[in-house]
Amino acid sequence: MDEREFLAERFDEHRAHLTAVAGRMLGSPAEADDAVREARLRLTRSETGAADHLGGWLTTVVGRVCLDMLRSRRSGRPAPPREVGDEPRHEVLIADSVGLALLVVLESLRPSDRLAFVLHDLFGMPFEEIGPMLDSTPAAARELAGRARRRVQGADPG
Repeated sequence: MDEREFLAERFDEHRAHLTAVAGRMLGSPAEADDAVREARLRLTRSETGAADHLGGWLTTVVGRVCLDMLRSRRSGRPAPPREVGDEPRHEVLIADSVGLALLVVLESLRPSDRLAFVLHDLFGMPFEEIGPMLDSTPAAARELAGRARRRVQGADPG
């Protein structure tokens, strides 16, 4: 097995996590897939040192790709929920509505606040890893996540 195949297999081990991070950040499965594909492209072009801490490296890359996508996105409303079918289950409708409500709130956050909040509060990443993704300190990342948390909870109108 050559190094390319090895990295491809290692990438696939992290794909679900990366897709979940990108999906929470971007709110769109299609955009999340684009962000994950971009991370894979960057991996193939990277130096082999990325393989030592691949999960963290890939999460950082996906986070930065998502930040770039959010910064370049034109303002607008989130996409309407997908059709569930003729006889949707009650749980699916509730999950969709809660998910859309969360997306509306997340859309109101600045991209850096959103990244810090999503990675820490939803995925449990430590601020020591989040800070460098934002080109800041862990303390600054903690503050960004705190501001986002207050906004999500309705205590800080922005």
